[in-house]
Amino acid sequence: MAKGKIIIDREKCKGCKLCVSVCPKECIAISSGLNDKGYYPAEFSQGEDGDCCTACTLCALTCPDIAIEVYRA
Repeated sequence: MAKGKIIIDREKCKGCKLCVSVCPKECIAISSGLNDKGYYPAEFSQGEDGDCCTACTLCALTCPDIAIEVYRA
């Protein structure tokens, strides 16, 4: 069972990869699809066991575009 859930607003995200670099569990990756502004946004990846996120909130705190919300399960 996952401990946290990450919601990333694809349209706010500019694909800076700061969230990818700070996630200790590597739960975030860059999408292969473009958003409406022409950026490759970050996306939440739950991992193979579905228990990736620890809800540490480092991604949300680091995001300069305030595009990430973290919820604890």
